[in-house]
Amino acid sequence: MKHKNKIVKVLSLTAGMLFSASTLAASWNIAVGDGGGSAQEALGLKFIESLEEKTGGKHTAKLFLNGQLGSEQDTVNEAAIGTLDFSILASNNLAPFSPTLGILSLPYIFENLDQAQQTVEGPIGAELVENTVRDAGVRILGWTYSGFRVLSNSKQPVQKLADLDGLVVRVPKNEIMIDTYKSWGINPTPMAWSETFTALQQKVVDGQDTPYTTIHAMKFGEVQKYISDLHYLFLLEPLIVSESLFQDQNEATQQAMLAAGKEATAYSLQWLKEQEAAIKEELVSKYNMQIDTLADEAEWAKRAQDAVWPKFYESVGGKAKVNELLRSLGRDEVK
Repeated sequence: MKHKNKIVKVLSLTAGMLFSASTLAASWNIAVGDGGGSAQEALGLKFIESLEEKTGGKHTAKLFLNGQLGSEQDTVNEAAIGTLDFSILASNNLAPFSPTLGILSLPYIFENLDQAQQTVEGPIGAELVENTVRDAGVRILGWTYSGFRVLSNSKQPVQKLADLDGLVVRVPKNEIMIDTYKSWGINPTPMAWSETFTALQQKVVDGQDTPYTTIHAMKFGEVQKYISDLHYLFLLEPLIVSESLFQDQNEATQQAMLAAGKEATAYSLQWLKEQEAAIKEELVSKYNMQIDTLADEAEWAKRAQDAVWPKFYESVGGKAKVNELLRSLGRDEVK
């Protein structure tokens, strides 16, 4: 009888341990706005790989591409209230919930990839992370480097500012980006990302702006002919986690999330450097897209900076904060 009792106790203890392990394990959902082959997907896959490694397989996640879990802005609300675990989205779609992120969308604030990296991986980036936790109830774990947003359209080559005349261009529902296009003399059409391909296909709008990587991943070459090599906004796309989910984890899991986000960020940087040139070549060879250089981009920059920056100083943290960023990049401050 004693022997039987020991066996029962051992079996009960083993079952309890297995139950405890299973209840601690988790498989989370990650909303992704873009499709397969995108910079967003590349970051997400690396994050999952790293998370699994750092938690010994106890935690994993699944990507839901092409906005399956809702529009990018909707996913912020859902993560904030805890009904969604993670999302990868454009910083301009997170900025309405945490306005200081708008500093990343000021036209021509970044001249190159190195400046974008220095900003989000340095002290200013750390401050933006804390602001986003405070303002939006979500935490930025990593950054996708997606490249400069270039202008594509189906109507005509755009090689100078005057060529924008008559074009109907889709933009995100972001006031800084809307006003940037207004500074160039046209009224853009704000539209959710999930509606963009259909709108281009049906000629509701003529064009849009996203990086080469996104144009490729979303197969915009099927509905667009011309690309203008614009450099007004380097697209940074954060990986966010519900802050309530993050706080529910033990310290080891929190550290694993943060470390996995850091590794995914480094991977994204390398991915862009390795993939962007080949993607541009494929857009030309596969879709016969025409890529044009802007002859007067200095004028685009001047108009946008003069009209847009002063209007948004207060919302992005103040003129002093913009000058702090410019100084850190070795650029001239604004007067």
